[in-house]
Amino acid sequence: MKKLLSLTLALALSMVVFTGCTSKQKSSSSSSSKEEKAVYALVAKDVNNPYMKKMYEGFETAVKEVGAQPLYKGPDQATPEKQIEIINQLVAQKVSVIAIAANDADALEPALKNAMSKGIKVLSLDSSVNKNSRIVHIQQADPEKIGRGLIQAAYQMINGNGGIAILSATAQATNQNLWISWMKKELSENADKYKNTPLIKVAYGDDDPTKSTNETTALLADPKVKIIIAPTTVGMLAGGKVLQDKKSSVLLTGLGLPSEMAPFIEGGVCPWMYLWNPIDIGYLAGYAGNALVKGTISGKEGDKFTAGNLGEKIVTTAADGGTEIMLGDPFKFDKNNIGQWKTVY
Repeated sequence: MKKLLSLTLALALSMVVFTGCTSKQKSSSSSSSKEEKAVYALVAKDVNNPYMKKMYEGFETAVKEVGAQPLYKGPDQATPEKQIEIINQLVAQKVSVIAIAANDADALEPALKNAMSKGIKVLSLDSSVNKNSRIVHIQQADPEKIGRGLIQAAYQMINGNGGIAILSATAQATNQNLWISWMKKELSENADKYKNTPLIKVAYGDDDPTKSTNETTALLADPKVKIIIAPTTVGMLAGGKVLQDKKSSVLLTGLGLPSEMAPFIEGGVCPWMYLWNPIDIGYLAGYAGNALVKGTISGKEGDKFTAGNLGEKIVTTAADGGTEIMLGDPFKFDKNNIGQWKTVY
């Protein structure tokens, strides 16, 4: 009887030990599985920029849909130096994808080239790095349509009479500079049409609310300025607040977030503006990064892939000689539709 009891106890003890080991092995296996998830990082121009946060929402959704781990990084201020530090940290972390909205097209090149040499898939979105620093760029909309369209809108708003000022982000922002170059082409190529609507000044608010506010105030000191074009969401919000607070007759248009600009559109400060869905830009970047990791695309012209609910996308030639993936045309927001969009983003 004692032998039987001893045997039973020993068997029970061994079962406990075995179960414990199995549980540990499962836990270890589960932990290992989590650790092995590929990390896809989005590097913002400025981590606190609401537009960048919306982009990350889409990026996060896409990355989770493809089974990878999303990561959001960015500097507190929109400087290339801080972005370089973050890129180097991500290289050390051995992430699989770096999707970056650049504060400078060229300054990031050494850091991003180093990342690519380590096998990291690098793409830019919103504001591109130069073609040597990326595999592909996510283009939100046709730069020519944006630039020419903003000048045409400004002309219409002031009835072809008055000076135009531009409130941009940083002087090195590639997307801003490309749009501004198309604005200038629209003006120069149609000189007779725009003879009474000259470009007075291009100011830079550095995507900083305080500086953008100060630059807007300075632009109002020139009586020739009748409309301000702000092709940046930070500049749009700052400009709208200044014009509204001062009860200025100067108008505003540009690229803004519906949630932020609704009061100014509804109040008449900004008759209408344009933008695309920043959530979709991030979402497209997430799927493009995954397609690069999986080898579905290599970044060459003609490559095709399915970007989740955005459908099939194709890699095309970019203006700088590199390649890009186009999201779509800019969308017009005015009093007729701002109500339905201001709660979306």
